[in-house]
Amino acid sequence: MTGETPDEGDITFVTRGVTAAEIAAVTAVLTAALAETAADRAVGSRRGPSAWQRSQRPLRSPLTPGNGAWRSFAG
Repeated sequence: MTGETPDEGDITFVTRGVTAAEIAAVTAVLTAALAETAADRAVGSRRGPSAWQRSQRPLRSPLTPGNGAWRSFAG
């Protein structure tokens, strides 16, 4: 790619001495990340709340002391 201007999809390594194995590893990781992002966007609109959102419960209402507010188990 010497003398050419990089396209939008090209990866440019600024570090010198990058091996072919390192280039392959970086390319594989970036390709997988892009594929995962594209899949998330495609499914995201059809998906309901995440497991994290489902596990969150609303806080209970505040306890207010007073007549009849506290009940005992002794009856």
